Amino acid sequence: MDDVQAIKNVVFSYVELLDLGDLDGLAEVFARATVRIRGGENELRGAAAFREFIEQGVQLYDGIPSTKHLVTNLIVEVDDDRRAATARSYFTALQARPEMSLQPILAGRFHDRFERDGEEWHIVERVIYPDLIGDVRFHIKGFQPS
Repeated sequence: MDDVQAIKNVVFSYVELLDLGDLDGLAEVFARATVRIRGGENELRGAAAFREFIEQGVQLYDGIPSTKHLVTNLIVEVDDDRRAATARSYFTALQARPEMSLQPILAGRFHDRFERDGEEWHIVERVIYPDLIGDVRFHIKGFQPS
């Protein structure tokens, strides 16, 4: 597999694991990473911190968040030495619940930095830009619209 496809697989695995409610797998994606949300003061470092963030912040229903996350407009740039890379992408989160019909609830961007360890690519930094926030009251625990 080439580097670009390997990096795409890491980016896509995040949303797949989140939608499946696989918190162990999800945390493992960020085991070596620092994650920041634009506008937030906190940095999440490593698998345990990221898993705790998801557990405390995302509403699960029978173990899943009742969402489908779409990642689009993915641009991957690999350094010439093939040891580091960056990726930028858009995300859109859709949700459906008995209380609400299927609708987009959140859209934004991921800005990621990767490092290579042997033949494996690992995300080492993610900045999440939540550009458009819709009705996330069934997705984010305790969300209060401003």
